[in-house]
Amino acid sequence: MGVRDDYMVVPGLPLLEKARIQAQVLVPVMRALRAELGRDKADAVVKAALRDWSHQVFAKIGEGIEGSPGRKFAKMNRALEEVTMSEVTFEMHRRDKAALEFDVTSCRFAEFFRALGEPELGALLVCSADIDIAAAGAGDVDFKREQTLMQGGNSCTFRYKFAPR
Repeated sequence: MGVRDDYMVVPGLPLLEKARIQAQVLVPVMRALRAELGRDKADAVVKAALRDWSHQVFAKIGEGIEGSPGRKFAKMNRALEEVTMSEVTFEMHRRDKAALEFDVTSCRFAEFFRALGEPELGALLVCSADIDIAAAGAGDVDFKREQTLMQGGNSCTFRYKFAPR
């Protein structure tokens, strides 16, 4: 099994297609929950469930990778890059042993979820992966993101700092 098999389920399926399939199911469920519980409560329930799901998926993937937290992060991050790079445009600012800094300036995931009127769902299904992959590198990787296209920013800011080896 590959690094992203637990996340992708069908590794040959493009990540954008996976997100579209998930949205086909989740958007009607979210809208029904909102009608029943109110928007704030329904969104809180969905957010908690999807954050827990993402955290568990990437924690499990990380457990299957030998080595330091930094190695786990690097391997998982490379695997995610493979399935997202064709869907985004980015500007690299820094890439060295101490840091990785770049901005995503266009994103087909954000375009899709904003067109649905569900950018928060997109953030939970797609953007949270970055947070959970960085968490696998805890102690070796520090991750900060000030804004995302998904949530209305001008870009997605990725700022990774790496502990000295």
